[in-house]
Amino acid sequence: MPELEIDAVVFDVLGTLVDEPAGIHAGIGAFAPSLDDSEVERLLSLWQTHVEREQQHVVDGVRPYLTSDALDLEAAQLVAAAAQVDDAPAVAALAAAGRRLPPWPDTVAGLARLAERFPLMGLSNASRSALLELNAYAGLRWHQALSAEDARTYKPDPAVYHLAVAVSGRPPERLLMVATHAWDLRAAQSLGLRTAYVARPVGDPPTPSDTFDLYADDLPDLIEQLDRRRA
Repeated sequence: MPELEIDAVVFDVLGTLVDEPAGIHAGIGAFAPSLDDSEVERLLSLWQTHVEREQQHVVDGVRPYLTSDALDLEAAQLVAAAAQVDDAPAVAALAAAGRRLPPWPDTVAGLARLAERFPLMGLSNASRSALLELNAYAGLRWHQALSAEDARTYKPDPAVYHLAVAVSGRPPERLLMVATHAWDLRAAQSLGLRTAYVARPVGDPPTPSDTFDLYADDLPDLIEQLDRRRA
């Protein structure tokens, strides 16, 4: 097995380390408690579709950059309209659901173990303030947390991954990008970063044509593979 020479690990956050759908689902359920689970799922899909589409519009130059907080507020307003709830303070509270996302069971311990081996960076589409609250809520511990807000765009725009390269001071091939979204890893790989896919129930699985450096079932599996690949 060839050695994998890595100086730092860069983690996607939303989906990879925290269960984003579960957190937003809980927020919608609290916002409109009369809805059954299927209705909440429908509104969750409405939220996610809006945010993903509008982030891509920013990447494509269709609309100017605006923070994830603004996109979450737009999504919350769409959910409120669909649920026929007219309560501005409640909508504002719902928009903050993206800052209250539970970590996956292996996240906190996995980050702690990896932090003993490598410098760790988070690289998220969440705004700076959202990332601060999210890290605190989920108990995430970093050596550096980077927001796409600093690049005024969103992943998979190359400018976001360049943030991690610039902050690390290392060539991209010495960084390992870890994500559960294959599209995220493809973008990082195109810039020369090494890549590791971690399976999550909410991820974007690799296709047969993907050639990532590592494929892991969870963070303990990733750590074991990294240990075997280190000199």
